[in-house]
Amino acid sequence: MALNVLIVDDSSVMRAMIRRTLSLALPVGEVFEASNGAEGLEMLDKCAVDLCLVDLNMPVMDGEEMIERLRQDPDFRHLPVLVVSTEGSFTRISLLRQKGAEFVHKPFTPETLREAVTEITGVNYDRHDRPGAVPNCGPDF
Repeated sequence: MALNVLIVDDSSVMRAMIRRTLSLALPVGEVFEASNGAEGLEMLDKCAVDLCLVDLNMPVMDGEEMIERLRQDPDFRHLPVLVVSTEGSFTRISLLRQKGAEFVHKPFTPETLREAVTEITGVNYDRHDRPGAVPNCGPDF
């Protein structure tokens, strides 16, 4: 099963690194990008997404606020969210997990990312079973 993924990070370099690592670790379908939480929420309204990878520290709307808004929306309440951050506070990470998000520290390996995605989605991804990508968003993205 290929995942359609939304990567939300204010660094275009980090988004590219996450995109590349995902392609090495998982069967990935369409990958969408946003540079802050507000853009991420807009993208979710327009695109079919199976998994959201979110940074915490971003301008306009940070990742934590984005997660809070997702959990309040019945359409996205159960969307798997993986926080990818340098955050070191155990308390903050625990609070994010209470909101239904999992956590991966930057820097990460393809194996670490695959394990976290497997845990949060409940699906075991086999690198040899990689169906083709199916676009699920309009031409604007």
